[in-house]
Amino acid sequence: MIKVGDQLPAATLMEYVEVEGNGCSIGPNPVDVHKAAAGKTIALFAVPGAFTPTCSAKHVPGYVEQADALKAAGVHEIWCLAVNDAFVMGAWARDQKTGAKVRMLADGDAVFAKAAGLTLDLNGKGLGLRSNRYSMLVKDGKVATLNVEAPGKFEVSDAATMLAQAKG
Repeated sequence: MIKVGDQLPAATLMEYVEVEGNGCSIGPNPVDVHKAAAGKTIALFAVPGAFTPTCSAKHVPGYVEQADALKAAGVHEIWCLAVNDAFVMGAWARDQKTGAKVRMLADGDAVFAKAAGLTLDLNGKGLGLRSNRYSMLVKDGKVATLNVEAPGKFEVSDAATMLAQAKG
């Protein structure tokens, strides 16, 4: 499993872009993790799946609500990762009204989750291989803090914990 001090895995995530701009085409666009994180402080959190109960009711809304406070604490971007496709993540972003506050990034093939050693096997429950629920503060591509949830829990990867770590 990835640990504090490690570099983020080399992976390409996908982000659904709704508005043409800055050379981005409408639709899924690749996001090179190393390039996107370079020189930035990122509050990254991952969830087992878009539109799932805890993720939609608590996890994403918490980061949307704390976005301004996180930015005031030095966080440049907030990333939400899930093992879903970019179209689903785009629809979830609209549903959650994340706007420019949280980047909703698709890890469709679980490449990032596997490389980080943070997978959750939900085979037999109709969900396949997913990501664990966790958060990490990333500085210039390196993990500064890591908060991995126990199975079925939502206690350490929330926005309030991340904000305290960003301020620390």
